[in-house]
Amino acid sequence: MLTPILHALSTHLETLAPQERRLGEYILQDPNSVIHLGITELANLCGISPSTITRFCKTFHFKGFPDFKMKLAGELANNPHSAETHYQDVIAGNDLGKIVQAIEANHLASITDTTRLLDMAQLKKAVDVLCAAKRIDLYGIATSSIIAQDFYQKLVRIGKNCTAFADSHMQITAASTLGAGDVALAISYSGETPETIDALRCAKDSGAITISLTQYGNSQLASLADVSLFSSSLEEGMRRGDMASRIAQLHVIDILFTGMVSMEFHDYIPKLESSYQNVRIYRKQREGK
Repeated sequence: MLTPILHALSTHLETLAPQERRLGEYILQDPNSVIHLGITELANLCGISPSTITRFCKTFHFKGFPDFKMKLAGELANNPHSAETHYQDVIAGNDLGKIVQAIEANHLASITDTTRLLDMAQLKKAVDVLCAAKRIDLYGIATSSIIAQDFYQKLVRIGKNCTAFADSHMQITAASTLGAGDVALAISYSGETPETIDALRCAKDSGAITISLTQYGNSQLASLADVSLFSSSLEEGMRRGDMASRIAQLHVIDILFTGMVSMEFHDYIPKLESSYQNVRIYRKQREGK
């Protein structure tokens, strides 16, 4: 079973330039040896220049070759895909007990993989700009709109001025009214949803800070955003029903929200408590009728 980084390399291999593809193929063939090589050694083995390796690493959102080696080494040393935790496909005719085990394993693995993909610097930047934002727009189509709506409901509870749009026309309309001090967060598992890309580009052109949440790897949406966040990218087969990927993206949303509340604790906690108490009062009034 490929780790998330190796899976991303394998998925995007054919989109790379010839020299970068040669490097990607070498890494996929012998990842354990790569983590022990210097950049010049690896360049010589692949018949490419060190600058090609640096460019390759930045294509996949690493700071450079040392950062790539460190994160790849961490994945290889702590590969979660044991018999208990590896991703399992849904097989026709499986009894309900096996289906329960498979879904549990997939969700646990997606959360573990996503956590190991998180770039703490990018995550901290996202939390900072979301806390400081005058207005937050959330964009997502289809399943991604569900993730956006989840974040919207959380942000409303702490008093943030935000909206979540699933309609592509409204996304563009709203994005065009953003400005400096505003934030747009776009969600797309593939990172290639045209409507979401257009909305985030419009938000960026309008002066807003942009954040993307996509599967790990190179994509138009991630490349466009000021801050790029990633979730696990191992969903395949019948798992393509947006199950594990949805859990992985919700995991990132929960981290962002909790990070915001922790950072602005004295401001957000009273608002959370107030919203909770008001909903309780409303429910009691409704039940008393």
